[in-house]
Amino acid sequence: MSPLAYDIVGDVHGCADELRDLLGVLGYHLRKSSLTPPSGRQLIFVGDLVNRGPDTAGVLELVMRAADAGHARAVMGNHDRKLLRALDGQRVNASGPVAPSLRQLERRPAAFRAQVTEFLNDLPPRLELDGGRLLVVHAGDLPYAPDAERREYNVTGRKTGRRDALGLEERHDWVTPYRERALVVYGHTPVLEPQQRGRTLNLDTGCVYGGQLSALRYPELELVGVPARRAYATGKRWRVLSASGQAKGAESEQ
Repeated sequence: MSPLAYDIVGDVHGCADELRDLLGVLGYHLRKSSLTPPSGRQLIFVGDLVNRGPDTAGVLELVMRAADAGHARAVMGNHDRKLLRALDGQRVNASGPVAPSLRQLERRPAAFRAQVTEFLNDLPPRLELDGGRLLVVHAGDLPYAPDAERREYNVTGRKTGRRDALGLEERHDWVTPYRERALVVYGHTPVLEPQQRGRTLNLDTGCVYGGQLSALRYPELELVGVPARRAYATGKRWRVLSASGQAKGAESEQ
């Protein structure tokens, strides 16, 4: 059997329409929530399938059906874990990003919610693919950390307690010292466009904030993206990044 090729999708955050748009561009055939991939290809999701967006339930239905058929895999994101904990009975902030997802899921049968809980609970912190040449995580990787620490970092990353040059809460920089052979594809920290640094690629291009939903074709290393149909949520990091990007664009035109 020939090795699989992969289509790696960035943070979806409940943007079901944009996910369907992207899958169409990638050549996947959709009929309701059933998916047929192009021959020899498999979908990989970098985590944060849920929360903030308008249709977490629709995203989960599509991805779970694809996973059951062997057409998709995903890693755990911090928002996936937040939703899992809420489904397990953890108290939820009524104004936080998990509450809308719970309301969306409440409109589905109890059996579906049970399947969601099982699916989220089984998500791994990372996927090592293509004989170790490709690593998919949500937030980042610490290759030489003890396994428990590494798994936690894969899902949540780490904050430094400082502010960066844009005044945003600084996240620990694991990319600069990364020297391993695997290409690491991840999300978690929104960027205006896919950001490649060394042997790493960030695919979280802020779809839920009105950016785009991005994917990497592997091993072709081709980037594909579709625009958000609209902004479904607001976030300080995205607002600052957008303002900074617009200012740089204006400077370049002068």
